[in-house]
Amino acid sequence: MAIAIAGIVMAIILHEVAHGYIADKLGDPTARLRGRLTLNPISHIDPIGTIIVPLIFFFSPLRIIFGWAKPVPIDPYNLRNPKKDLLLISLAGPATNLVFAVILSIFFRILVIIYPGDASFVLFSNLFVNVIGTNILLAVFNLIPIHPLDGGKILAGILPDKESREFDAFMNRFGMILLFSLIFPIFGGTSLISVVMSPVINFFLHILIPGFGSI
Repeated sequence: MAIAIAGIVMAIILHEVAHGYIADKLGDPTARLRGRLTLNPISHIDPIGTIIVPLIFFFSPLRIIFGWAKPVPIDPYNLRNPKKDLLLISLAGPATNLVFAVILSIFFRILVIIYPGDASFVLFSNLFVNVIGTNILLAVFNLIPIHPLDGGKILAGILPDKESREFDAFMNRFGMILLFSLIFPIFGGTSLISVVMSPVINFFLHILIPGFGSI
């Protein structure tokens, strides 16, 4: 449990800081001025999304971990090209999680070569596997094109202006309803989002984690 929580917190913090960092580089210093470009977990805690909701979900019959951190503040009026820049800012979070997972995978492979079969390496092995998996999960989940996930903002940035406005209007009204309908296991005891995401996540894990599937 402790390792799982540490992995989730680390992945979420990197994700949010990446949003704020790219926004700052594109002309919006809001996150930096509010002290959000920090790895301190306290700055990113949302009492409801980071504490209450995850506990409710975990101790419910669903037994899943779901929640969110305090969103990094973005002021589109500070951006030079709001539509394009918001796309890049949204893409920064999942991209950072993927890059971090790749970096961890490289270190993990090196340690496996140095300490093959070392019993004392088991704990660190579990930590690497957990954090890599969490970062992949967070990246793939956030790329789903539904508001308020990053994928929704990315798709809005790709679509032509008229279609983008219509998509935004629809998702602002129904995005959360769609998201929760995908998360809840209403399809034969399995959530639709799990059916869609699992092959993609497993694809990345087989590449990044040595011996994945036999662990």
